[in-house]
Amino acid sequence: MRELLLGIDIGTSSCKCAVFDPEGAVLASRTAEYEVFRPKAFWAEQAPEDWAESVFSCIRSIFAETDVLPGEISGIGIDGQSWSAIPMDKDGNVLAKTPIWMDMRSQSICDRLNREIGEEAIFACAGNPLTPSYSTAKVTWFKENRPDIYPKIDKILQSNSYLVYRLTGLLSQDKSQGYGLHCFDMRTGTWNMDMAKALGIEERFLPEIFSCDEVVGGVTEEAAAQTGLLIGTPVVAGGLDAACGTLGAGVFLDGDTQEQGGQAGGMSICIEDYAADPRLILSCHVVPDRWLLQGGTTGGGGAMRWFEANFADFERNNGGKPSLVQLNEIAEKIPAGSEGLIFLPYMSGERTPIWDPKAKGVFYGLDFGKTKGHFVRALMEGVAFSLKHNLDTAEGAGAKVGALRAMGGSANSLLWTQIKADVTGKEIIVPSSDTATTLGAAILAGIGTGIYSSYEEAVKKTVKDQRKHEPYLTNRAVYDKTYETYLELYQALKGTMHKGGEEA
Repeated sequence: MRELLLGIDIGTSSCKCAVFDPEGAVLASRTAEYEVFRPKAFWAEQAPEDWAESVFSCIRSIFAETDVLPGEISGIGIDGQSWSAIPMDKDGNVLAKTPIWMDMRSQSICDRLNREIGEEAIFACAGNPLTPSYSTAKVTWFKENRPDIYPKIDKILQSNSYLVYRLTGLLSQDKSQGYGLHCFDMRTGTWNMDMAKALGIEERFLPEIFSCDEVVGGVTEEAAAQTGLLIGTPVVAGGLDAACGTLGAGVFLDGDTQEQGGQAGGMSICIEDYAADPRLILSCHVVPDRWLLQGGTTGGGGAMRWFEANFADFERNNGGKPSLVQLNEIAEKIPAGSEGLIFLPYMSGERTPIWDPKAKGVFYGLDFGKTKGHFVRALMEGVAFSLKHNLDTAEGAGAKVGALRAMGGSANSLLWTQIKADVTGKEIIVPSSDTATTLGAAILAGIGTGIYSSYEEAVKKTVKDQRKHEPYLTNRAVYDKTYETYLELYQALKGTMHKGGEEA
């Protein structure tokens, strides 16, 4: 019987389940979408039960419609979006929807905690600034705004640990997602209970911490009935989606760098020595004894999804090629720099390196000569500029960045990937971009169950490079000038953005 690995990805807009053989070949894959709820300005939340129902449906479909057998699944790895705050009671019930990483409702709470405790003290422990995106202030928001549920909370879970619970019945916290809570000591990978007390996070809320490749438990009888998996199938703790994607793209050695092209954009630089910078994000890698110095924009591939959903009716109804392919084709006809049209991809506030929850998306430079193609190319370039902004910040902080290893759906666009290479001046290597995140989760399961003896062996066996993009020097002068304007626009519009945010 084959030894196969199941990787599960809890993304922002959808989940993905993929079955891999030990060489990294995808034998079966299923995807299911779910909703982001936005009931008020600055809110973005999801129902964890929707994640589980979607994942279980995908697994059942794989067993029903492919030749993969439940008994062939040797291990399960789960990755998930960052900075959830899932309130669970003692009976394992979800008490409320979780604010997700795009949720910015808790700015005033962050401001107060930073004043009372001190930004420097918080940063010294957590290696990250206290901002609304993280899980920390979301817990306090529950305390101050949901007295109906707060006393009932027994544990706060992250997205992947919730799915681990649904499969195994056991509560856990993996190291790579620890950075969501600012009482997680980034140097030691343990809870700092003094900081937890200062932040008002109750000790009972904090689950036991596991290494990402550590087996938490086996599939329960209930979960087996819901999925078709065999009772007892090992489930590892899993980790952060960006970290699993980084591993699945082949980034596990010091200085290796991943370029993120999923719903969010950004980058992750693997480092061996602790190095925190308040402008960036620091997390533990899913690979032991490594950290990831990260940069992330709210408007990555999600910005293109938004544009396609709202402005591509013609392409969707034109038959033949997929709408995104047609959008790429009209963007290819536009010269570098989009003839002065510039996009700020701050579609849900912005994270690194500006950390501004009131930042707004902007198209600047409109005139009668601009076409839909200009908008599409400017959108691609704006996301590339945000990537450069983060890379420049990381290099300014002392990080070494070589070639970028791309992952996510955006990497399927040759044009967009080339634009990123041209804007950043970096070579971009594209492995199997659509499966990097689930592959990373599957590798964790393979390490935890002994299918791989080391991360080096796992990456060597499974990660296959598809193509490379060298930067076109002829476009650099145009992009360098446009990038300067991109940076100036935010500074010039910051006051207006904040005024508009207060009015909203």
